[in-house]
Amino acid sequence: MDLNKIMNNLEKKHPGEVEYLQAVREVLESIEEVVNENPHFEAAGIIERIVEPDRILTFKVPWVTDSGKVEVNLGYRVQFNNAIGPYKGGLRFHPSVNLSILKFLGFEQIFKNSLTTLPMGGGKGGSDFNPKGKSDKEIMRFCQAFMLELWKIIGPDTDVPAGDIGVGGKEIGYLYGMYKKLQREHTGVLTGKGLGWGGSLIRPEATGFGTVYFAQEMLGTKNETFVGKTVAVSGFGNVAWGATMKVTELGGQVVTISGPDGYIYDPKGISGEKIEYMLELRASNQDIVAPYAEVFPEATFIPGKHPWEVKVDVALPCATQNELNEEDAKNLIKNGCMCVAEGANMPSTPEAVHLLQKSGVLFGPGKAVNAGGVATSGLEMTQNAEKLAWTREEVDAKLHQIMRSIHEACVKHGAKADGSIDYVKGANVAGFLKVANAMIDLGIL
Repeated sequence: MDLNKIMNNLEKKHPGEVEYLQAVREVLESIEEVVNENPHFEAAGIIERIVEPDRILTFKVPWVTDSGKVEVNLGYRVQFNNAIGPYKGGLRFHPSVNLSILKFLGFEQIFKNSLTTLPMGGGKGGSDFNPKGKSDKEIMRFCQAFMLELWKIIGPDTDVPAGDIGVGGKEIGYLYGMYKKLQREHTGVLTGKGLGWGGSLIRPEATGFGTVYFAQEMLGTKNETFVGKTVAVSGFGNVAWGATMKVTELGGQVVTISGPDGYIYDPKGISGEKIEYMLELRASNQDIVAPYAEVFPEATFIPGKHPWEVKVDVALPCATQNELNEEDAKNLIKNGCMCVAEGANMPSTPEAVHLLQKSGVLFGPGKAVNAGGVATSGLEMTQNAEKLAWTREEVDAKLHQIMRSIHEACVKHGAKADGSIDYVKGANVAGFLKVANAMIDLGIL
């Protein structure tokens, strides 16, 4: 495999798609060896085929504000690869959404979904619509207008979207309501549904729970646990909320959360009512964490910064892409951090990843660490297909087992001669091999 040639060709075809090109390069670098060891992959053009989505739907979304003004947003659905199952991946509503970000997320989703052991392909979608500051009626009208286009290419055995940034239970409800009306059927075409109409227990918490379960397995390779550990968490949405709950349950102490405005440092730990207050912060739709320090005066708000300067044992980036850079990595290393596990998608820059790995810090990439969310979405799909609802304990146990299996796969393919584990390589190779072999079996499509 000629990596530079492949990347040069992609850069010419997709100029300016920085996030997508970064994600592709990172994956290809780690699977280069296994591709070269299997010449039949090259003969079948696996790399050239896997880096390009099967199809992309782009559409306008006109909707009417409460004041009667007509607004127009862009909508997208990137159906990347369905070799092992229906396309699966979230919908993101945020002003930053563009095709590059969605292609990066969809590409990562292929391998993440492969790692879960569940039959799910990779996809992603969304819009540059900003739900912040919108009324419920405006959000409803937008979701209905969005689904008027999306419903044509999705289905329970075709493409099963979920929520992501800006798309929570409320938005999923409006989207599913319109889909159900248009399709005239009640099927599990969206995950993250309400419990009363096909949803699964612990789905909102699942990505955060899975992040901590994976980090727990990583610590276990050093005969360590979360008991007595201080933990930095970024973000304050569902992922951060779930991670904070599970860390606390396992005996650790979360001392930070963050938002676009800065971060909170709470030396007494974020637990009990403080964890519940995170839900209030998110529900306010203000997208800020500063009010936390007003409600809990023992905490300090540090504006305009990320929490990676705080001395902690474990760091869990749970916010957004490229939020942990090389300087942040230096701070974590200097302060004795032993483990970084990515609860968000690609939150660490390549420079930060290389530095953390070189320094011997346990580093878990997002496609493995945060697979708990989509894994539980897959479990929701199974419950919908069976027309059954599992208990909280059943879902949590299945999630825990899936995360343990993902860790085992990463160790199998990422173990190095010196006894250390390259989780990035392990995750990419394990996820790639399953999809690549399926593509071989299915022929040139």
